[in-house]
Amino acid sequence: MNSKQKIEVVPKKMLLPFILVTSLFALWGFANAVTDPMVQAFKKVLELSNSQAAWVQMAFYGGYFCMALPAAMFMRKYSYKTGILIGLGLYAVGALLFYPAATTEQFWFFCLGLYVLTFGLAFLETAANPYALAMGPKETATQRLNLAQAFNPIGLIVGLFVAQQFVLKNLKSDDIENFSALDEASKLLIKTSDLLVIRNPYVILGLVLLGIFVLFLVAKMPQSKEEGAMPSISDTFGNLFKDSKYTLGVLAQILYVGAQIMCWTYIYQYAEAIGMDSVTAGYYQMAAFILFTIGRAIGTYMLRFMSSGNLLMVFAVLAMCFVLGTIFINGIVGLYALVGVSFCMSLMFPTIYGIALGDLTEEQSKVGSAGLVMAIVGGALMPKLQGMIIDLGGNGVSDTKVLGVSEVNFSFILPLLCFLYISWYGYFVNCKRVVV
Repeated sequence: MNSKQKIEVVPKKMLLPFILVTSLFALWGFANAVTDPMVQAFKKVLELSNSQAAWVQMAFYGGYFCMALPAAMFMRKYSYKTGILIGLGLYAVGALLFYPAATTEQFWFFCLGLYVLTFGLAFLETAANPYALAMGPKETATQRLNLAQAFNPIGLIVGLFVAQQFVLKNLKSDDIENFSALDEASKLLIKTSDLLVIRNPYVILGLVLLGIFVLFLVAKMPQSKEEGAMPSISDTFGNLFKDSKYTLGVLAQILYVGAQIMCWTYIYQYAEAIGMDSVTAGYYQMAAFILFTIGRAIGTYMLRFMSSGNLLMVFAVLAMCFVLGTIFINGIVGLYALVGVSFCMSLMFPTIYGIALGDLTEEQSKVGSAGLVMAIVGGALMPKLQGMIIDLGGNGVSDTKVLGVSEVNFSFILPLLCFLYISWYGYFVNCKRVVV
């Protein structure tokens, strides 16, 4: 233990590059948080159905899924810095596309902007996560990634704040009780105004990203490239599939991201079932993000004293306890339990990431990181399944009971199963480490 404590988490010569890379974690956290409330905003402003408005998330997570592997292929040949520059460029272009989208007032144009934006996020995540792992001693790699990931929830909090205070609160269509009943001329004026409100944060974000792009362009960054001939892509995939920690880690990441999005998305439906309005429920989501931030800091510190697999198992078991409270305790206490899950989820993504890539070479990590970024597709698939459970009795959130609890309560059986697998993965990794 003492020898581990003496090993630097971030070497002094890597401090400035590490700070720059760490800023990226907050940037994609901002994008995630600011986009989630846009589903409700577009539905109201453009008078969309629920299924139509869901294209916002499909475009967002679809961009991640489609671009992660091409990004990894690109970085097999080029450096992490080049990948980050491409990612920042695509992120900025996608955000700036909201300007012409608001001018044309076409929903597909906004979705295109989100799709391109997440092309950039896929590049950034595929590059920044393994880059952070490589910026120092292998012994402290997972702790270093958790430290970098600690800034992700800061981006989440800022993104949710911007969405609530500068978008949702300023939408005129949301202030009118029966917006659809207005005459076409009135609706057109309100729609034009509201689309500008939605547009502005993204355009400002795009301009900020261009400034960060220039900063990375002129900064001297470590290349972190391996010497020697590059192995074939088929050999790299073959080695990845033979690594049980990696393949099981990809599944763990799919289930983790699915659980995270379910617990954050359906906090509003859970609140609705106990008679709480969406604005008030938003403050509970903010509390969840704050707990997520605190948990990430505590988890990063605890990695100094516990193995990553053991700590992952402990946090996953604790998450299961909170989810059981969410399912079987009705009222405000159940909502408190749902908020508490975020504390337990805080260290899971970077810890699973670090474990899965821990035994890989630099070349394998570039390709392997793509699989872990593609695992974000769990955030598109799992909430859809939970929504189907909530709709068992009708369009409401508590139309029927399952095992003595309302359908919205019972729907959290899905995150419970996800955390069960993650706890087993932590146990498996810990046992394998002891055997080795």
